[in-house]
Amino acid sequence: MKVEKIFECHQVSEERKVSLSTLSFQGNAMYWWTYLVREIRLSNFPQVEYLNDLKSVLRRRHIPSYKNREITDNIHRLQQRNMSVEEYRQNMELYMMRASIREGEETTISRFLSGLNLDIKDKVEMLSCQDLNDLVQICTKVE
Repeated sequence: MKVEKIFECHQVSEERKVSLSTLSFQGNAMYWWTYLVREIRLSNFPQVEYLNDLKSVLRRRHIPSYKNREITDNIHRLQQRNMSVEEYRQNMELYMMRASIREGEETTISRFLSGLNLDIKDKVEMLSCQDLNDLVQICTKVE
């Protein structure tokens, strides 16, 4: 994410992002990348041209497949318990970003409500909220 901010700040073109990103590779990462580029050329596979493609290749190489399942499981098991409403919201949003979950506002509200402590949930469940921000503000007041 830091690299993306730097690229945005310096208005780096899409064509240069991959080559600039791979400049910082060292050690095993550099050897792996050099090998991958050579294999792609020899096999006539499409080259890694865009930053999103590079991210996908890196994820497949360095992040075990079970990690996504763990993150998704964490989202489904997330409960407020002893967290404040705001801490609970931040954790939920963090897990959703890590798992790349994009869902409608109503689904997110439902997800948020399902993990709230019962004493707060009972008081806000029937209230109509425009969006998650409204719900969090109401829950914070109830808390």
